[in-house]
Amino acid sequence: MIHLKNLDKTYKNGDQVLHVLKDIELLIEENEFVAVMGPSGSGKSTLMNMIGCLDQPSSGSYYLSGTDIAGQPQKTLADIRNKNIGFVFQQFHLLPRISALNNVELPLIYAGVKKKERQERAKEALVKVGLEERVSHLPNQLSGGQKQRVAIARALVNRPSLILADEPTGALDSKSGEQIMGLFDTLHEEGATLVVVTHEQEVADYARRIVTFRDGEIIEDRRRDRVVL
Repeated sequence: MIHLKNLDKTYKNGDQVLHVLKDIELLIEENEFVAVMGPSGSGKSTLMNMIGCLDQPSSGSYYLSGTDIAGQPQKTLADIRNKNIGFVFQQFHLLPRISALNNVELPLIYAGVKKKERQERAKEALVKVGLEERVSHLPNQLSGGQKQRVAIARALVNRPSLILADEPTGALDSKSGEQIMGLFDTLHEEGATLVVVTHEQEVADYARRIVTFRDGEIIEDRRRDRVVL
């Protein structure tokens, strides 16, 4: 599904060139659950932006489900993001003045789905994350864990082939974090492909594979048996 080949990313800062990703080789198959770990500045968030078609490599190639992403125009990248990738962020990014249902509907609006269908699909997604009784609530009427569930429902509503989560438990207490990771675990068991960026070992322990970054390079890539109870 995801294939990065000799991928580099550099940024210019005046006369300096910052080498953020260095010759990355990474293959993630369909239905894998992968955690990407590393300290701040290691390159893991830049990698997430590459995989999510939010940024382009400076050199090398990136194939998503066989499509060469590098060099694609912005409109094509936007279409790929909307149809194929669900995003979950640390700070939820919910619109504060609209309901949980309306927040979940947003990707379907961008996709041109008609109102009746998008409301039905948004309700289905909220049921899937256990929020069927919160569809009319505004974000400020929800707990942190419930807000993240709304964000996950929004990520799922377009039925993407890939779910990307960037520090999805970072703004949550430990109990809510465990519930969110349990939900990700269920989604994986149901066939979803997940890539989770985290600096927390407790979060990474839910994944079946851990890729560790340091100074823009992969220093470890190991598969593991699940040990979370």
